[in-house]
Amino acid sequence: MKTDLQLQKDVMAELAWEPSLNPTEIGTAVKQGIVTLTGHVNSFSEKWSAEVAARRVAGVKALAIELEVNLPGASQRNDIDIARSAENVLSWMNYLPINAVTVSCENGWLTLFGEVQWEYQRKEVTGAVRHLLGVTGVSNQILIRPGVSLKLLKTEIESALKRQALVDLEHILIEIHGNAVTLSGKVNSVTEQELTKQVVWRSPGVHNVIDHLTIA
Repeated sequence: MKTDLQLQKDVMAELAWEPSLNPTEIGTAVKQGIVTLTGHVNSFSEKWSAEVAARRVAGVKALAIELEVNLPGASQRNDIDIARSAENVLSWMNYLPINAVTVSCENGWLTLFGEVQWEYQRKEVTGAVRHLLGVTGVSNQILIRPGVSLKLLKTEIESALKRQALVDLEHILIEIHGNAVTLSGKVNSVTEQELTKQVVWRSPGVHNVIDHLTIA
């Protein structure tokens, strides 16, 4: 198991390895495996990239993101322009039903509303608007509507995990209540934990994934 000092060094190295970031703007602290990122970045996209980079490091138990987005003058835009840009981007996404998602913008922060059938659609929408000029944050309030019966979902999830050899199913418990899936048991890393949740979210009709997984 890594010490906090080694984990801090590894996170700092991973941030420096990420080409979209300026690591000198980001502070890193670690306590009992929990990583805190502080400082200032020039865009919400950079903030997101820093979080993703830190999550890649083996041994990270949790993240606290205290990064602030300080847009340089050339990147500042009014809310109307940002909202209009987001709407234009969404209109070009051919896997979204027309008018399925709407947006609002306040002080550069985009909020997404609507209904889709799949979790990947929710994620792709966020990814599409995250990099827009002037955006300081994104809140995804999009709901997932039921697409298929969930009676066989547990078996399908277990089969997907086996195919991808992500986790030892002997140590994972999958429970389904309505449209929510609860995961409990043990995994070996944050990466394994995230990949397991991604498999569940790819199942149609899942509205919520409750993560009770612990890292061994």
